[in-house]
Amino acid sequence: MLTLAIQAGGKSSRMGEDKALKLFNGIPLIQHVYNRMSPIADEIIVTSNNPEAYSFLDLRIVPDLRLGRGALGGLYTALSAAKGDLVAVVACDMPFASNQFFLAASKLIVTHGADLIIPKTEYGYEPLHALYRRDACIPPIEAALDADKWKVISWFNQVKVHALSPEESALFNPDGLNFWNLNTPEDFIKAEKRSLNES
Repeated sequence: MLTLAIQAGGKSSRMGEDKALKLFNGIPLIQHVYNRMSPIADEIIVTSNNPEAYSFLDLRIVPDLRLGRGALGGLYTALSAAKGDLVAVVACDMPFASNQFFLAASKLIVTHGADLIIPKTEYGYEPLHALYRRDACIPPIEAALDADKWKVISWFNQVKVHALSPEESALFNPDGLNFWNLNTPEDFIKAEKRSLNES
């Protein structure tokens, strides 16, 4: 069973408003991400400390189990709340997230006996566009939080990580858009134009 967890816990400080709710080609950005990714999932959840704002999605909205612990706390919440043994984690501000990546990762995690399939680009790991084996990842994340660690990847040495190289990641990301986080109004304008070209 595959759970899709859409992370909507960021502060959107550079956007000046909740970017998950900002209209993207006429619909809230998080709705666009949901529409794009939902075909691959058996279960879909949203992590947010503002559940009322996302009630229109008619999904299970899960508030942080560890308040104020940033992206690592959000990841812990997503995996803890998931019912699926595999959890596809996607940030709410990634309008070009790749369901093809997650379909491939669902096979790779089995063939490689991995606990985590994650793309790695020239900028580093993409932990908010990665596939996690829930039961293997929760304990080391919990230990990292207990040790007051903040980096999302601070616990990776405790599990079997299979990272896709930049070249492998490019197979699912030929136009370089899949891992694009929209952080500013200018990003939105550019992404909307690219999205229209894509469709």
